[in-house]
Amino acid sequence: MNPVSVDDLDTLSKIFIGHLLKGEFSKATIQFDDRMKKSISETKLQQSWEDITSESGTLLQLTPTRSSDTDTYKIIVIKCRFQRFDVDVQLVFNQQSEISGLNFTPIKNSYKPPVYVNKSSFRDVDVEVGEGKWALPGTLSIPEGSDKFSGVILVHGSGPNDKDESIGPNKIFRDLAWGLASQGICVLRYDKMTFKYGKQLTPEMIEKLTVKEEVIDDALTALKLIRKTDNIDTKCIFLLGHSLGATVAPRIGLEDHDLAGLIIMAGLTRSLEDTLLDQYTYIYNLNGTITEQQKVELQSLKEKVDKLKDPEYKDKIASQDLPLGVPIAYWRDLQDNMPLDVVKKIDLPMLILQGERDYQVLTSVDFIGWKTTLKERTNVNFKLFPDLNHLFIKGKGKSTPEEYTIEGHVDEEVITTIAQFIKDSKS
Repeated sequence: MNPVSVDDLDTLSKIFIGHLLKGEFSKATIQFDDRMKKSISETKLQQSWEDITSESGTLLQLTPTRSSDTDTYKIIVIKCRFQRFDVDVQLVFNQQSEISGLNFTPIKNSYKPPVYVNKSSFRDVDVEVGEGKWALPGTLSIPEGSDKFSGVILVHGSGPNDKDESIGPNKIFRDLAWGLASQGICVLRYDKMTFKYGKQLTPEMIEKLTVKEEVIDDALTALKLIRKTDNIDTKCIFLLGHSLGATVAPRIGLEDHDLAGLIIMAGLTRSLEDTLLDQYTYIYNLNGTITEQQKVELQSLKEKVDKLKDPEYKDKIASQDLPLGVPIAYWRDLQDNMPLDVVKKIDLPMLILQGERDYQVLTSVDFIGWKTTLKERTNVNFKLFPDLNHLFIKGKGKSTPEEYTIEGHVDEEVITTIAQFIKDSKS
């Protein structure tokens, strides 16, 4: 029998992981040898994988494989780079190219504070946003001293996010919280409801979930909490939203009449469904060519976007026929509250920030959309950062999803720009 090459096992390994990512656990177990089939059932495999991925978040990248071998077995390791931490998937193949061993090893990312953080100038205090069954773990970064401090709450982007808005090795909200606290500003960040309680949400609850329940209600609760914090200037409380949080920031401003201002970082002005289609089109064309499979996937997404826009399907469209499998209630809530329509109804001071290398939120459409709509407002400031991506981390060339797996920090100029806006608003 001809020996199986590492390239062949690499392909088999990626097929196996592909089945896991698609939830095709019965297909994955077909690759097991007889001993593995007896020791790890389809249900057990599913449970093990879901225990890992419920905490790790969205897959960002599969890295090249590592291989080694013994006299009898060949071992392939593929690193899956997820949103919050990496997972090494180790597969042991027998001489018949069947899987004889399997191990999932989470690898937590360490955090090194950026140079602009002075940890001696503030302290972190654990808090809870809300009460009872759905209370959310949070952290207040409180400057040292007895002054009355300005306050900021941070509102996450889309998807289940932890309080640090961890993406790969990057912790965007910890950078912001510690950077601003180093400048004498109190910052509250907290786990998103879908991150903390995703497993407790029933199908019926998910079907009815909108941005109001997922984001806005908790942000309003967080604002109440920070106002009760000692040494806080309650007349100088700001809301900072990133991505989806920035998109819905005007809605929160419409609800909370005591806000001192909004800070919008990479906020959409387009519909989310159009944005998704643009993003996938961009990603699939990064290499200059697009595969037949990618063409099929794009066409499928376009059909779902078109269906979502068709009033005929408003009350009868199923989740599986919608982009990302997200239920209709969530999409309708976004469609009925477009950010540029909402922002016209408020007159708060605003700081609108955008990274020019951002491929998810576009300078040419979204940032210009804010500028055009708010051009007559004297209390709105805009700033474009040429070298920054969607995470407000510096880079070169076209931004890619893989870039998010490289350790970096929110650019210091972003921190100083936000701090100065808050200080100017207070004076």
